[in-house]
Amino acid sequence: MLNGDTRIIAHVGYPTTTFKSPMIYNPWFEKRGINAAVVPLGVKSEDFARAFPEICRFTNFHGALITMPHKVAVIGLIDEVSTAVKVAGSCNAVRRNAEGRLVGDMFDGEGFVRGMARHGRSLKGKKVLVVGSGGVGSAIAASCAAAGAAEIGLYDVSDAAMAALARRLRQNYPQLKVATGANDPTEFDVVVNATPLGMKAGDPMPIDVSRLTPSTYVGEVVMKQETTAFLAAARARGCETQIGIDMLFEQIPAYLEFFGFPSATPLELREVAEVDY
Repeated sequence: MLNGDTRIIAHVGYPTTTFKSPMIYNPWFEKRGINAAVVPLGVKSEDFARAFPEICRFTNFHGALITMPHKVAVIGLIDEVSTAVKVAGSCNAVRRNAEGRLVGDMFDGEGFVRGMARHGRSLKGKKVLVVGSGGVGSAIAASCAAAGAAEIGLYDVSDAAMAALARRLRQNYPQLKVATGANDPTEFDVVVNATPLGMKAGDPMPIDVSRLTPSTYVGEVVMKQETTAFLAAARARGCETQIGIDMLFEQIPAYLEFFGFPSATPLELREVAEVDY
């Protein structure tokens, strides 16, 4: 039950109809007896620069989950950012610290990396192909670099987005080998679809699946359905796969730590979540 002492985490984006986080966080808060709530707030792009600072002034504002289309714009409205934000060029979490400063971080990629770890896979020394250099792809690339990947291949239909991400990776991880412009998965240990391909029936594959080797670990960010056509095709090649919703459940423990709440496991979160497809 909400009351005057409830700590509010604003889930800010537009449109709000696809938001899944309130259906995961709030049942868990209730189960643990934590007086906090994730509240969806629909804010259009043209209103964000004016609205977000006002939201942060609420006395019961504890932090914010930032989603599309505001993950880039929010960077100019906060005081401090993490290395993940610098590389990704976007931010999806903001908290107000004890000094009243707004601190931003990015957890999309952390969720993917934690998901791999839960599958017993390490990124240390691995070659990773990230298809898609938008917000999610950039975040995954940033977290893979932080986890010790030796090489990251980038591919995007936008040369500018791909080149910008490559530049940010090289600036923040000088030892990392970064390649751009090819989506052939043959030589890679890990392949991630970080594009919207798979959201709609009949979408083309993000890569030539016939070139996957069975030892390749294949990840997906699309959450429209649990097993996308891409993941089904990868499994048919003998690959171990990671579904898109795993990234969401795996990153929430990192969010909880960031916001100063007790830790949780993805299993605990799944047991009480009210998410459906």
